[in-house]
Amino acid sequence: MSEASTPTRTNSQRSPAERLATPVTFVKGVGPQRAELLERLGLRTAADLLFNFPRDYQDLADLCPIANLEEDKLQSVRGTVEEVDIRGSGVGKSVIGVLVRQDRHYLRGIWFNMPYMADRFKRGQAVLFSGLPRLKGGRWEMSHPRVQWIDPEEGKEPGGELLPVYSLTEGIKQSHLRKILRQAVETYADLVEERFAETFLAAHHLQSIGVTLRQIHFPQSRADLQQARRRLIYQEMLVLQLGLALRRNLQNTRQLAPSMPATAQIDARITRLFPFPLTPDQRQSIGEIAADMARPMPMNRLLQGDVGCGKTIVAVYAMLLAVAHGAQAAMMAPTEVLARQHLRTFTKLLENSRVRLALLSGGLSAKERQETLQKLAAGEIDLVIGTQAILYGDAQFKQLGLVVIDEQHKFGVRQRATLKQAGADPHYLVMTATPIPRTVAMTLYGDLDVSTIAAAPPGRQPLKTYLVEGENRVKWWDFFRNQLRTGRQGYVIVPLVEESEHVETANLEATFEELANNELEAFRLGLVHGRMTAEEKDHALHDFAAGVTQVLVATSVVEVGIDVPNATLMTILGADRFGLAQLHQMRGRVSRGKFPGYCCVFADDPSEEATKRLTALVETTDGFKLAEADFQLRGPGELLGTRQHGLPPFHLADLKRDAAIVSEARDDARKLVAEDPGLAKPEHVKLRKLVLSKYGSALDLGDVG
Repeated sequence: MSEASTPTRTNSQRSPAERLATPVTFVKGVGPQRAELLERLGLRTAADLLFNFPRDYQDLADLCPIANLEEDKLQSVRGTVEEVDIRGSGVGKSVIGVLVRQDRHYLRGIWFNMPYMADRFKRGQAVLFSGLPRLKGGRWEMSHPRVQWIDPEEGKEPGGELLPVYSLTEGIKQSHLRKILRQAVETYADLVEERFAETFLAAHHLQSIGVTLRQIHFPQSRADLQQARRRLIYQEMLVLQLGLALRRNLQNTRQLAPSMPATAQIDARITRLFPFPLTPDQRQSIGEIAADMARPMPMNRLLQGDVGCGKTIVAVYAMLLAVAHGAQAAMMAPTEVLARQHLRTFTKLLENSRVRLALLSGGLSAKERQETLQKLAAGEIDLVIGTQAILYGDAQFKQLGLVVIDEQHKFGVRQRATLKQAGADPHYLVMTATPIPRTVAMTLYGDLDVSTIAAAPPGRQPLKTYLVEGENRVKWWDFFRNQLRTGRQGYVIVPLVEESEHVETANLEATFEELANNELEAFRLGLVHGRMTAEEKDHALHDFAAGVTQVLVATSVVEVGIDVPNATLMTILGADRFGLAQLHQMRGRVSRGKFPGYCCVFADDPSEEATKRLTALVETTDGFKLAEADFQLRGPGELLGTRQHGLPPFHLADLKRDAAIVSEARDDARKLVAEDPGLAKPEHVKLRKLVLSKYGSALDLGDVG
């Protein structure tokens, strides 16, 4: 049954949107039975088919004639199956030969001990063999070639055609899906609404959406495919960048924040509290923050820097600047451990000031919490440090002037938007000790200005990292013990809290017992992990900081916020289980005092990718270089994936591969919003609708439109 045979209105009576919503059952070549199979692939309408892009392509142009084959060079040959023969029988004895003819030349594909392959070939079938050819007895052979079966109605002309390869489900062949998509593209591609004005398409060298959809599914050349991919990737990235630019514009126009200039007198009062001079990078970041806070609109700034670079001091400056103007400031940390660490740091820094500090976290008693909330509302607390209890609790501020979020990557886009509502348009500073690759920063933090602290404070001791295996581990433990005997302290990091039948790696409880009875039996050990109560963790960390315990056996809970200057040793077990950024964060716990630091990583069974990751860790202590290395090794998915930030996943865009397009889209988006702040001009209305439908909720764009 075709679309035209649906018992409702004729095509001429239906709008393009209605026709694109046609159930796949009524698309030519589908029918009820195949519609059920397509449902498994998430394909329910004609529009779903159009935007079900190929995952790969069979290149029928890049083929080698059999007459021109070269030995031991990876090549592809297209031909027709001439005969299939089986030699031997039984397990471990069979040899399957498939003779392929190309004009007057022949190539034989050979499979050993794979008798089922014989049933996959038929005489007269068109196939593509890819592999390493070898000349034997005057005839070319390929051992276990990769095979692509070609539908006889597809690619009849051997030159210049790329065949799409789609994701499948049981019951549907590539040839079936290609036929369905050919029909869908021909019938529906020109019905898709063009979001760009013709002048915009011409100015940016983009093809129309109808042409693009044809070429992404059935390109005639690599050039056509690249054009189509560029159009779709650019549109995907532009829509996100427009959302970020609109959000940034809203923050700058609809909100008013208190103006808090850093006068010379205020600057002197703040900086005299610091026990050491500020570095040039710290001074520059403070200057950028102070300039933002002097304006009557909310600051939206990301402060990024490497481990131990002095971001906390910059945050303290910003918070004291707010207090100097009679406002309150709040710092939110991702864990209670980090929140309490910040409280200790702030208390020590501000012991000679009249600034009133408080902690607000889930670990407080009901009475403590109630007293803190009352003081906050009355304006009797100047600086509050806490966890998400600040965000989701019933905290009321008398005058909230600044919000600081530490470890920004632990919080999503929606949380940022929610936090903004915690006061009367406060200034807003987020910090991360995980340096962010430029492309990722442009994509996920495009609504923020960025300040960077690249250089470590002077006097920072060196940190050496080692990757050891086998007998060298014994030598490391000897070194570890010798350092402990001189008065130093150390960490042992373990990937898991409890044993898992799925992951064979060290676990905390077993490792603690093993160390206490073997390598470290002569030393005082402490234990900390994320499942402990706040009081238990606090007690364990206090004992370690006070030197009561010499070694802290821990999970990655020590990744951030632990500052024990005397701890100069770290052993990371199962290091191949951690990401590069996380490993760098953890080793940043050592070498924080006047002694050099030493970190040793043990790998269980590292893959090639894990080995590259660990090698990069050993070779540099530069967090910015490591962030780029992690980005190149793993891409943005695990590093700072969009899903964890509350944004929809990308369909075609790859932040690593498409960095140039991301940059272009960002510049174009900012220019568009600068010229047309609400995208209200007639030529931008369709684009605005697309932005709001995709990112309106995630980016809190309710006031646009």
